[in-house]
Amino acid sequence: MRSSDPQQRPVDSGTVTAVLKRIIAENGREHIWGYVVAIGCLVLVALSTAFTAWIMRSIIDEAFANRRADVVWIICLAIFIAFVVRGFASYGQAVALSKIGNNIVARYQSRLYVHLMTLSVGYFNEARSARIAAQVSQNVGGIRDVLNLTITSTARDLLTFVALLGVMVYQDPLLSLAVLILAPPLLLALRYLSKRLRQATKEAIDLNSHVLGAMQETIQGISIVKAFTMEGQLEEKVNKIIVAAEGRANKIARLSERNAPMTESFAGFAVASVLAYAAYRSIYQNVPPGAFFSFVTALLLAYDPARRLAKLQVQMERAAVNARMIYELLDMEPRQRDLPDAKPLVVTEARIELRHVAFAYGNDNVLDGVDMVAEGGKTTALVGPSGAGKSTIINLIPRFYDPKAGQILIDGQDIAHVTKKSLREQLAYVSQQPYLFEGSIRDNIRYGRPDASDAEIEEAARLAYAHDFIVAQPEGYDTPVGENGVTLSGGQRQRLSIARALVRNAPILLLDEATSALDTESEAAVQKALDEAMTGRTVVVIAHRLSTVVRADKIVVMQQGRVVEEGNHETLAKRSDGLYARLNNLQRPAASETF
Repeated sequence: MRSSDPQQRPVDSGTVTAVLKRIIAENGREHIWGYVVAIGCLVLVALSTAFTAWIMRSIIDEAFANRRADVVWIICLAIFIAFVVRGFASYGQAVALSKIGNNIVARYQSRLYVHLMTLSVGYFNEARSARIAAQVSQNVGGIRDVLNLTITSTARDLLTFVALLGVMVYQDPLLSLAVLILAPPLLLALRYLSKRLRQATKEAIDLNSHVLGAMQETIQGISIVKAFTMEGQLEEKVNKIIVAAEGRANKIARLSERNAPMTESFAGFAVASVLAYAAYRSIYQNVPPGAFFSFVTALLLAYDPARRLAKLQVQMERAAVNARMIYELLDMEPRQRDLPDAKPLVVTEARIELRHVAFAYGNDNVLDGVDMVAEGGKTTALVGPSGAGKSTIINLIPRFYDPKAGQILIDGQDIAHVTKKSLREQLAYVSQQPYLFEGSIRDNIRYGRPDASDAEIEEAARLAYAHDFIVAQPEGYDTPVGENGVTLSGGQRQRLSIARALVRNAPILLLDEATSALDTESEAAVQKALDEAMTGRTVVVIAHRLSTVVRADKIVVMQQGRVVEEGNHETLAKRSDGLYARLNNLQRPAASETF
C-alpha cells in the first residue's frame, strides 16, 4: 500500500534568531575568510569614526583655547589619515560583502532548482507556478540580506556606536547617562513595529505572486482571451489584485518608515538638550568648550549607526520572512522517495502489469481495482469516455504519482521498489500537450538522450516526419523554437516531441493521445513513423481516433475507473452490447471523430 498524501509541509523556521543560526551554519564556513576581511574593514570604519569624535577636544582646546599651531597641523594630518582609512575600508567591506552575497544568491538558486526537480508532479499541479518563481527569484535575497545585515550591524554600526558612546562617557558621563535613559521607550516602540511588519511582508509576497500568476495566465492564454473578449473581465480581476498588493505595499512602507519620526524626534530632543546643558555650563560655570564639542561630535556621529541599529529589527524581520519562505521550499519532503531497498530496474521483455490498482486525486476516486497487462513488445491501446482513468494509468507507470493501493510491475518487478531514475530511463513519453524548451530544435530533440549524435537526431526527426519542415526553417536544426515552440505550429511541436521520444530508444513507449494535435495529413505521416517505432517495443497508447486503435495488438476499454472490456478490434467490435462497439459505431460516419 502506498499513499498519495500531499507533500509534508515543513515546520516554520521560527524566530529571526533561528533563521540566522541556520543561515550561518549553512554558509559561515564557506565564506569565513571573506567575512574576516569584511569585518576587519568594518572595524577600521568604526574606529576611524570614533577617532574623529575623540580628537575634536584636542582641536578645540589646542587651536582656539591654547592657540598652538604646531599641534594643530599634526591633528589635521591625523584626521586626514583617518578619513582615508575609512574610505578604503568602506570600499573593501562593500566589495567583500557584495561578492559573498552574490555567491550566496547563486548557490541557493541552484540548490532550489535541484530540490524542485526532486518534488513530484503532484506538487507542481497543486502549487502556483508564479509563487514558485517568486520564491526562487525574489525571496532568495533574504538569505543574503540576513547575513549582510548581521555583519554590518555588528561589526560596523554596533562597534561604531559603542566606540562613540565610549567617547561620550569619557568626555561627559552625566550627559551620556541622560541620553541612555531616553533610549528604552524608543526600542520598545520599534519592536512593536517589527512584529506588525512581519505579517504584512508575508501577505505582500503572496499578493505579488498572485499578480504574477494572473499576468502569466493571460499571456499563456492570450488567444482564448481575445477570442472570448475576456479583456474586460480579466482587467477587473487583475486590477483588484494589483490594488490589494499596492495597499499592502503602502502598509509596509508606513510601518517601515514609521521609525523615522520616532528616531528623528528622539535625536532632536537629545541634541537640543545637550546643547542647552553645554551652553549653560559654558556661560555660567566657565567650562572649557573642547570636551563639549567632542561630546556633541560623538553624539552626532553616533546618530547614523544608532538609527541603523534602530531599524535593524524591522529590516531583519523583512529579510527573515523571505528567508523563511525559501526554507519552506527547501524543507519540503519529496512525496516519492526511493525506498531503502530500491534497486535499478532490469528490463527483459518490458511486460507491464497492473494488479488491483486504485488511485484518487484528493477525495476523487479515479481508478478502482484496475487489473490489466501490456505484453512486452506489443501495443496496448486504452480507450473509453473522458474521465475513465486512461491518462491516470499513463501517469502511474513512470511514477508521476503512486497508487493508493495495488501494484504496478515491469517484468515482475514492483516499480515502487526500483529507483525512479532507472525506471524512467527505460521509458519514452509523449504527452497530449507537446512542450518544447528554450533553445534550438536540435537541443529539444537531444533532451531525449543527451549523448545522441547529430545523425541520430536527424534520423529520429525523419522517423517522426519532422525533417522536411526542420530543414525548411531559417537555420535548420539550429533554429530557436521560442518560448514553448511559439514559432512552430501545434503539429510541428508534436512531431518534435515524438522525435524526442524516438531518439531515446527506450523499450517502453507511452503515448498520451500523441497525435491529438495533428491534422489528418500529419497524423497519417506520424502514424507511419509510430508504427515503425512501435516495432519491438512495449507501447501503451491512449487514442481517441479509430485509425490509431485498430492497429493495436490489444485494446483495454475503461469506464469510470474500471476495465470493462479487453481484446482486439475485431473481437470487441462484434460485441453488439459492448462499450467499444458503441464507440466504434459512433465513429463510422467520420473517421476523424474521437472515442
